[in-house]
Amino acid sequence: MNTFDLVVFIIGVALIFDYINGFHDAANSIATVVSTRVLTPTVAVIWAALFNFFAAYLLGTGVASTVGSGFVNVHLVTPWVVLAGLAGAILWDLLTWYLALPTSSSHALIGGYAGAAFAKAGFAGLVAGKWGITVAFIVLSPLIGMAAAYLLMVGVYWGFRRFTPSQMDRHFRRYQLVSAALFSCAHGTNDAQKTMGIITAVLVAGGMQKDFHVPSWVIAASAGAIGLGTMSGGWRIVKTMGTRLTRLQPRSGFCAETGAAVSILFATYLGLPVSSTHAIAGAIAGVGSIQRTRAVRWHVAGGIVTAWVLTIPASAVVAAITYYAIRLFLPGV
Repeated sequence: MNTFDLVVFIIGVALIFDYINGFHDAANSIATVVSTRVLTPTVAVIWAALFNFFAAYLLGTGVASTVGSGFVNVHLVTPWVVLAGLAGAILWDLLTWYLALPTSSSHALIGGYAGAAFAKAGFAGLVAGKWGITVAFIVLSPLIGMAAAYLLMVGVYWGFRRFTPSQMDRHFRRYQLVSAALFSCAHGTNDAQKTMGIITAVLVAGGMQKDFHVPSWVIAASAGAIGLGTMSGGWRIVKTMGTRLTRLQPRSGFCAETGAAVSILFATYLGLPVSSTHAIAGAIAGVGSIQRTRAVRWHVAGGIVTAWVLTIPASAVVAAITYYAIRLFLPGV
């Protein structure tokens, strides 16, 4: 296989990852709006997919640059490294989807890319770059989402203090359409940029372009893939996110989606890849805990957090094994 064919193949794999990211993370976009019965699942995924697509054109390509060059030494990256990294991310995503664990496709991609680079060149394959702040946001992102959602719930209860719960929910059934769209926008603009970064990295590694800049066709392709993935759904994870973690009403669903969107958009503004899963899980816990801490099923949250912690090292190990396997069958890679 010549370099051009290999690059084209890897771009196809990257778009498959983007598609998987869409259906794996579809639950994040629609869990609250479905569990509160504001929208049916079919309408909800179409609603989310549309905003996923359009939002991929918002807020520039800072996240793409971070993913493509902020974790690994781009001078040592080859198309095979990118392919092995994608394999690690895809396999981890599929495993956690099968187990109905709402893990982070973002961190799976980062871990896979880094694992493959480490397998090729050891620590020389990695750079300090954005590792510190990105790892910090594994903790900060859900906390920001939790705090924002909690404060929004306080504001809602104060602003609607003269309304009965049923009257409040009649209003928030409409408002939740807006919050679901906002969260889908946040998800689309941050998550699609990760695939943009990987595709651009392989274009540079394959000699198809000299410097790291995201072409317009890469933006369009990544946006389309994540939108189509979202339309395919992710029903196994909807139950975990929308019903098992805590009980949601339209007012709490609105606050959870808005709080999570604030967390993701803030990170996107900083050019950081974050997990929409982490943000929405934190926000849902925030709205649940305003009633009483026991309203949140913390044992479910504990299982989710365990999967978060495992994501980067697990996908890195899978990617490293994949790279070693490639080198075994193709010496000199």
